[in-house]
Amino acid sequence: MSTSSTVDRAFEAALYATTEDALDTGASLIAVDPTADAELVRRGEEFVANAWRRGWQPADVVRIVRRELDDVHLRLVTGLIRAQAPHDRPRGPRWTAQLDALGEPGAAPAPRTDRFSHATAVLELYRLLLRLPALESLDEAVAEAAGAAGSAARDRRPESRMLGRIRALLAKAEATGFPEEAEALTAKAQELMARHSVDEALLAVRTHTATVPGACRIGVEAPYEQTKAVLLDAIADANHCRAVWNEPLGFSTVVGFDADLEAVELLYTSLLVQAGTAMTKAEAAQKAGGRKRTKTFRQSFLAAYAHRVGARLAAAAEGRANGLSDDLLPVLASRDVAVTERLDRLFPETTTTRLRGVSDVAGWEEGARAADNAQVEARRRLG
Repeated sequence: MSTSSTVDRAFEAALYATTEDALDTGASLIAVDPTADAELVRRGEEFVANAWRRGWQPADVVRIVRRELDDVHLRLVTGLIRAQAPHDRPRGPRWTAQLDALGEPGAAPAPRTDRFSHATAVLELYRLLLRLPALESLDEAVAEAAGAAGSAARDRRPESRMLGRIRALLAKAEATGFPEEAEALTAKAQELMARHSVDEALLAVRTHTATVPGACRIGVEAPYEQTKAVLLDAIADANHCRAVWNEPLGFSTVVGFDADLEAVELLYTSLLVQAGTAMTKAEAAQKAGGRKRTKTFRQSFLAAYAHRVGARLAAAAEGRANGLSDDLLPVLASRDVAVTERLDRLFPETTTTRLRGVSDVAGWEEGARAADNAQVEARRRLG
């Protein structure tokens, strides 16, 4: 029997059915035929390449596997992504960063297991990859508009010193135990983000660089994903980006220019950490006062946090716009139009959703207080 025939029979038995018996049958076929191993890996690389053709990116696949399956499947899929990468076309710096984030092969050795268990895990992973829905392609429109030469130039461009300073400020804000210090550090980071955005816009104009908005997907993880999506949306709006939440798949797609996308990713990650720290302290105070910690308290806390931070970000953004010189306003306005047009092309139809489960008054008040401590406002006007 050929190795291809073994794999085909295993796939026919396991991948197109949902019963455990079907999975056991497929795994048994592979377990008794060691010569099928190489073909099984090759088919896995094909599943990965097909996911790319359907709009998925490495971080997206890793995120869905982590959410739906187990650590063994995560090790398997990262191995497949690394193995497929040399056969793939160049896809830009964001894609490369996602590959780098997978870590080095063999950094965490997989535990030894029997052939049947290994085959079962492989088929479970392939079943998930086979059923991934099509997503919006985030790189094709940018590549077509910018051209190969422009894309190559961006790939070679190192991270700016400004971004390094922003990362350092946010790291300090996350680490400090003093709300006032976290507020000041986060505010300074947002100010630098705004300056970086303006600098990038002016550089594009002065060098006549044909830049177009890009897009990235940011994981919005359970629990309390709805309120986290609201927070991400507020951060995106304040940084000249737009966000669309995909609730079933656990991410938001953020559209904007590269410098602004980087700012959104950094600030969202940092504010989540700060919110988590503040919520833990608020829960401890509630427990000390004899009140039980509840899911409703946490949901209300994060909802208020997102609402209050969003309001302060919007006010800070308006203040920055009022302080800009007249020659900068048309440049930024044209970029806002470009972002909106790109969003409309990617998502011609969107719907709104109501925030659920926000009914705990104490949670709301504590969340609003924490957002005040993490407020993000520019300290000096830009011009």
